[in-house]
Amino acid sequence: MGSPSRYRKSESRSPSRKYERDSRSRSPSYRRRERSRSPSYRRRERSRSPSYRRRERSRSPSYKSKERSHIAPLKYKEHSRSPRQEANNYRRNNERKENRKYEWGRPEDNAREEEEEEPIQKAEPNFGLSGKLAAETNTVKGVELKYNEPPEAAKPKLKWRLYVFKGDEQIDLLHIHRQSSYLIGRDRVVVDIPVDHPSCSKQHAVIQYRMVTEEDSNGKPQKVVKPFIIDLEATNGTFLNGEQIPQTRFVELKVKDVLKFGSSTREYVLLHAE
Repeated sequence: MGSPSRYRKSESRSPSRKYERDSRSRSPSYRRRERSRSPSYRRRERSRSPSYRRRERSRSPSYKSKERSHIAPLKYKEHSRSPRQEANNYRRNNERKENRKYEWGRPEDNAREEEEEEPIQKAEPNFGLSGKLAAETNTVKGVELKYNEPPEAAKPKLKWRLYVFKGDEQIDLLHIHRQSSYLIGRDRVVVDIPVDHPSCSKQHAVIQYRMVTEEDSNGKPQKVVKPFIIDLEATNGTFLNGEQIPQTRFVELKVKDVLKFGSSTREYVLLHAE
């Protein structure tokens, strides 16, 4: 007998072994195993698997564009707001809701109603005084005054004076530059310049200094304080240079003007120190 190795070689070369191999290669199970090992079969099987199909579909350009269209847009991070800003936004939104106009019915009916409605003119508030309250505020020592100073009232810079004459004799000198107005009349409780003639009224007239605008020598506007006389509806009137002035109107006074009140013979000549 020979060696085992030689015996195995001879055994492999025997016809019976060759037949077994041929018969085994022809069996269905063997063929399936061999076919599964081939590269082409593996590719076909892999292409039929659901996971492979999903991967391939995800790599296609059309699928990527569809997926991109379903992606939600990016939301920017909102800035943090303080409680005060949140409160202001809440109040602003409520005001917008309240101011929103709601309409009911058909638009043509609403338009017709708007045409028929006339605009209502609201009365403007009047903060001025009237009646008894105004009289009480314009009262001095229990006496109601008939005159109120205008807004342009101002004290003069020039030292104005009234020279009082009776006939040809000067009997008095009055300095009238220390305040903006001087009340003339018989009521010594409230007047600044008393006149005792019975023809004069209790509150006869007022000398009022007013700030007015006039042009200077160069044609430029400038503000100047000038004296004026106003008659307070006196019974016997006020006279300027021999002529009676209208009631309740300001009349400008100039240097060397002569004033007379009622039927009094006293004359008041207006001058200033300069």
